[in-house]
Amino acid sequence: MNDTILNCLMAINLDVNIWTARRKLTPADFGGADLPPEELASLGSKRICDPEELKIFGTLKARAVNLLDRHGVRFLGGWGIPEEKAPVLVEELDRIRGEFLAARDTFLTRYDDAVRDWIARHGEWERIIADSTVSADYVRSRMGFRWQVYRIVPPASGDAEPVAQGLAEEVRGLGRTLFDEVAKAATEAWHKCYAGRSEVTHKALSPLRTIHQKLAELTFVEPRVAPVADLIDTAFANLPKRGRIQGAHLLMLQGLVALLRDPSALMEHGQRIMEGHRPSDLLDALLRQDGSTENGRIASADEPEGGEDDMPDLGDDLAQDGIPREIMPDLQPVLPNCGLW
Repeated sequence: MNDTILNCLMAINLDVNIWTARRKLTPADFGGADLPPEELASLGSKRICDPEELKIFGTLKARAVNLLDRHGVRFLGGWGIPEEKAPVLVEELDRIRGEFLAARDTFLTRYDDAVRDWIARHGEWERIIADSTVSADYVRSRMGFRWQVYRIVPPASGDAEPVAQGLAEEVRGLGRTLFDEVAKAATEAWHKCYAGRSEVTHKALSPLRTIHQKLAELTFVEPRVAPVADLIDTAFANLPKRGRIQGAHLLMLQGLVALLRDPSALMEHGQRIMEGHRPSDLLDALLRQDGSTENGRIASADEPEGGEDDMPDLGDDLAQDGIPREIMPDLQPVLPNCGLW
């Protein structure tokens, strides 16, 4: 088991309970009507309060989940987070919890009125609603916002192999889980910001910055994570500082997002960078797949100034377009085209 990962990682479990305002329908609610037996069909549920009254709690839970998704990776039923981020994340969770509890108290102060209003709106069904109402104290007991932060300690090295096997598999799978989560976020960004666009504003970079931040904070879970973060960073460095993003710059971003949507291709390109290929070369390749480049080339963040003339002559090691030959054969099969080429 890779103890280095566990030494850098803390686990957090989020436990948010929201009362659904639902109660099970019973045969008595239908006044003795002839109903099919339970082995054939089951009755559903009825609402005893307006669901709009409870939307705020779902919104706050979603905020907490989104916070942990942005900074952590799914792990053991919760999230694995960088140890140094734990205090900041807990502070933000505490703020959300404060809003949750305040909203709960506000709701409970008018709970009885809310139920009466709901019954009045559905007067013809008053009996089946009124017969299922619960007390405000019961509702309070069903609503809570908690979390637990803890460190994972693997079994002692002398323990039998099966004892440690499950945890070891979870730790080994963290890298793939992280790349899968990046792919999901990139797919959302693609459809929201990049698909079919001929130009975008700098606001379109926001989801990519979130992905970059997540990768940069979790580089310890897998060796190929840091190179992928460098690839995104190099793309940012080559964009215009202001104004709309279009032309070759937009094509580069679209190619980058297409790459981020494919976990296997992403890991392969991370491996290439680890083996010595520069992020700028891979971004050049994304552009030239379409044959659409402006004069010049993408500069790596760690590349010395001076332009293409100052680059060493690699002779036959470069294709005509300046991309190392060993990169080119494999780019076509692994990059999803997403309509770009």
